[in-house]
Amino acid sequence: MARPGRRLAALLIDWLLCYLIAAGLFDANQMAILGIFAVEQMVLVATLGYSVGHRILGIQVQKLDGGPAGPLAAVVRTVLLCLLIPAVVFDVDQRGLHDRAMGTVLVRM
Repeated sequence: MARPGRRLAALLIDWLLCYLIAAGLFDANQMAILGIFAVEQMVLVATLGYSVGHRILGIQVQKLDGGPAGPLAAVVRTVLLCLLIPAVVFDVDQRGLHDRAMGTVLVRM
């Protein structure tokens, strides 16, 4: 499993990338940043299993059985991630509530 520091760094990379896109297109509007972040997470995790930040840091979202997360897990996980609280509350396995809700885990590639 990916450690919290690696997951946080991936989140910061993704957020910074989305901020830069929103700054160029939407005058750094905070809702635009959040929207771009949500789209990035949903599309990339559903199709590739990782976001840009995840890829840079060598981590991937998978189902607990090792299979791909898939579109439904990506969408629900992203919505919960954007609410922030599920992402900062961890269980004993160091999985955020957004991952527990969809039976996913971030693993090192």
